Amino acid sequence: MRMQVLAARSSAWAAAVADAAELIDGPAFETLKHSARTVAGFAVVNGTRIFLKRVNEGSWLKGWILRLCGSRARRVLQGAAILKTAGFAYPEPLAAAEARSLGAIRRSYVISEALGRARIMSDVVLAGGRRTFRRRRQILAAVAVEIRRLHDAGVYTLDLQETNLMLAEEGDTWTIHFVDLEDFRRARSVSEQRRMLNLVHLDRTMGRFVPRTQRLRFFYKYLGGRPNRDEARRVLRYFFTLRDKAQRRAAAHGRPGIVHRPRKRATPMAPGIP
Repeated sequence: MRMQVLAARSSAWAAAVADAAELIDGPAFETLKHSARTVAGFAVVNGTRIFLKRVNEGSWLKGWILRLCGSRARRVLQGAAILKTAGFAYPEPLAAAEARSLGAIRRSYVISEALGRARIMSDVVLAGGRRTFRRRRQILAAVAVEIRRLHDAGVYTLDLQETNLMLAEEGDTWTIHFVDLEDFRRARSVSEQRRMLNLVHLDRTMGRFVPRTQRLRFFYKYLGGRPNRDEARRVLRYFFTLRDKAQRRAAAHGRPGIVHRPRKRATPMAPGIP
């Protein structure tokens, strides 16, 4: 397959992404994910630790369609541009390329900076156990405010999971890095439905390490405070309707449903929460 470099910070990074297949197959590659579709992990290039991701784009026919709608590599560059313009933190792409065969895009390669001090949301929230309850509340509040800021800036994502949020502590504050850049989109105004869908997707993955009472507090923090009773019931009813639809779609495709963190004893729930 012929490699076509889409963008590179320098000629050295262009050469690195052109040899990305050899980097992945090399003994020094530190694999984080390996599936039939995606391979991702860390490597050291030009003395710099980087994150490298390869995505198999699918069939030859789909590869031709992607020439019109954009490969993963091209969408990563677009997502990075969206977040940069809006002023959000993200891992900077160093180079991106497409592997083509007979004109069809078959694979995407992206080299990004490695976020050395940042960790995924669950690792940060669970660190320290019960002794850091107040700290965990601060972390969840910071994430809620940043997601609200993202939506208010006219930006949303098609895949808001806790593993796509990486947090780095900066003194008394937290920097939230958004990853999986290919899923970001810009709109003139992010609708309530898109906002709620983002929160539903995040809630589905937060359920395994954040109890429902704290997720409710997270939700109200996103809203800017608890609304009046009627508005709270309306918003929560809409949220749970979308969540149930997402649950049914996941079950239809054989994906795991919402996983809730087990509790040792019953906890009284807020009005309107099932």
